[in-house]
Amino acid sequence: MVKKIIVILLFFTVFSAAEGQQIMTVDEAVQLALKNNFDILVARNDADIAKVNNTPGNAGMLPDIQLNGSGIYELNNVHQKLSSGTENNYSPLSTTTFTAGTQLSWTLYDGGKMFVTKNKLNEIEALGVIQYKDRVLATMYNVIAAYYDVVRQKQELTSINEVINYNRERVTIAQAGYTAGSLIRTDLLQAKIDLNVTMESAINQQFIIDVAKKALNKLLSQNAEQAIEVSDSIPLKYEPDENELKQKIYSSNTSVLTFQKQIDVAKLSLREFNASYLPTVNFNAGYYFSHSNNSTGSTLLNRTVGPQIGGNVVIPLFSAGENKRKVSTARLQLQSAEYDLQNVKLQVNTDLLNALTGFKNQQKLMLIEKENNELNKEYIEICLQRLRLGQSTSLELHQAQDGYVQSSTRLINFEYNLKIAEIKLKQLIATL
Repeated sequence: MVKKIIVILLFFTVFSAAEGQQIMTVDEAVQLALKNNFDILVARNDADIAKVNNTPGNAGMLPDIQLNGSGIYELNNVHQKLSSGTENNYSPLSTTTFTAGTQLSWTLYDGGKMFVTKNKLNEIEALGVIQYKDRVLATMYNVIAAYYDVVRQKQELTSINEVINYNRERVTIAQAGYTAGSLIRTDLLQAKIDLNVTMESAINQQFIIDVAKKALNKLLSQNAEQAIEVSDSIPLKYEPDENELKQKIYSSNTSVLTFQKQIDVAKLSLREFNASYLPTVNFNAGYYFSHSNNSTGSTLLNRTVGPQIGGNVVIPLFSAGENKRKVSTARLQLQSAEYDLQNVKLQVNTDLLNALTGFKNQQKLMLIEKENNELNKEYIEICLQRLRLGQSTSLELHQAQDGYVQSSTRLINFEYNLKIAEIKLKQLIATL
């Protein structure tokens, strides 16, 4: 009696703890990952770097203005012998020089390269946004898959616990039958062995659940020991629209958009290098001040103040084939980018067709297994009833339980795989 009371108290303690822990929804898990996941944070920084670099100054469109200043003090012993025969000795001769000025350098024309570069920076920034979105979608996919993997493992534990209850009832029946003399001892021993085996399976399954929760915590950038609780079921209401998926796969898929944008960047890089064949016109201006004092000599004070203005034209005539090499390399890189785009289009189209086929197959398998699972459960109930009446054997019930466990596992996996196919389809067209 005392043992029963202890078991009941432990049951209610565990039940109350589970009830008191708030369940995290899949949407909450995704939002937490979007906020804390390190891969997303790095991808966001990469996108921000591309945005920071996208300035007219970085494209070479703005002037460079500098303020310069210097001061020099010299102390020298000077001996001069002139052609007239005159000799000068200055010992010591001190010279103090101060200079200051502002200088402006501005490239007015470089074959249009600066404008091409600015457009290229625009495309690189847009590429950073697409790559960030791709990283977000990948993380969302991983988080949702990990979340429902925990749900799947919990459902598996529920199925095992259900079989444990059947085994306990079977032990009770076998014990009563053995006591009454209607069953042999081996039936009782087999029933107890099967109960112990399923209890071991429950312990192992709890370990699997703990591992799955740690994997989910890692994606959420939380401590592995952070307590989390997920829902008990996998919602399966999605019905894919094949026409919509096929229409959006090339216009929405982030991998396709990434390679399309890389082609745009490669085209602009080619135009940049082509501009190297054209002249460059630079404008220079400044305002300068210079002041020099000499302690001895013919010039005791020298001061210059005033503006300067000028310019230069650079016409490339020969660069040892360097410009030609850069243009040829850029043209090949553009061609490679086009090949990459065609390849990724084939890949995402294959992924789409595989995901659609997988979704349909898992859906069919799940419907069949649902019926099969219900039949297995009914079969166990009948075997238990027959065992109570002495019309069945322990071996028959053992086989029925094995069939039910295998059916439940298949059904749980079909539901999980169906959900994975769903989120894969949504990821492919960026609608997660």
